[in-house]
Amino acid sequence: MLRTLGLLALLIPLGAGATDAASIAQQGNGKGAAPCMACHGPDGGGNSATGFPRLAGLDAAYLKQQLDDFASGARANPVMQPNASALSEDERAALAKYYSALPLPARLATPPAAKPDADGERLAARGDWSRDLPACVQCHAPGGVGVGANFPPLAGQPAAYIASQLRAWQQGTRHNDPLQLMQHVAKQLTPQEIDAVAGWFAAQPLPARGNGP
Repeated sequence: MLRTLGLLALLIPLGAGATDAASIAQQGNGKGAAPCMACHGPDGGGNSATGFPRLAGLDAAYLKQQLDDFASGARANPVMQPNASALSEDERAALAKYYSALPLPARLATPPAAKPDADGERLAARGDWSRDLPACVQCHAPGGVGVGANFPPLAGQPAAYIASQLRAWQQGTRHNDPLQLMQHVAKQLTPQEIDAVAGWFAAQPLPARGNGP
């Protein structure tokens, strides 16, 4: 698998930083940043068991912004903050481009066997306007495939990761969303609804690219 990723990095036209990004992803940068693959997997597909998110195929500008926010402290995380802080701005930009260009892992095209909660589908697809709660897909696109740099894909992300981020916005420990949209949405949700929405999006299959319309 590592040999495949190394060859892929040489073929993807990412510019001068492509090889460095592949090396950091696989080995770290030797200056305090650990290998990205240790948590996010050798294919960038994340880890559903531990809740580490998918990076492969996400928008490059979104990934760069998250790395910058981790580095500056605008987004808190005990694992990502020290790693992002150990990366230079050029390394963060190169990694964002590298992961955005990685192909989506084939396993994410097939949803989990478990049937998601009906409340999750209702809130994701229709929202609840009695609580001023918009449908998630109004911003994150039908199926949760994401739109550009501000509304990342939710489909293909581990349920544990989606739920943890909703709780972080709800509790105010994450606040790097545009116009505080997610803070408003998350505060309307019950703990059970958070788990239901997270489970629904985690069960959605990804299209061939899955990066948004």
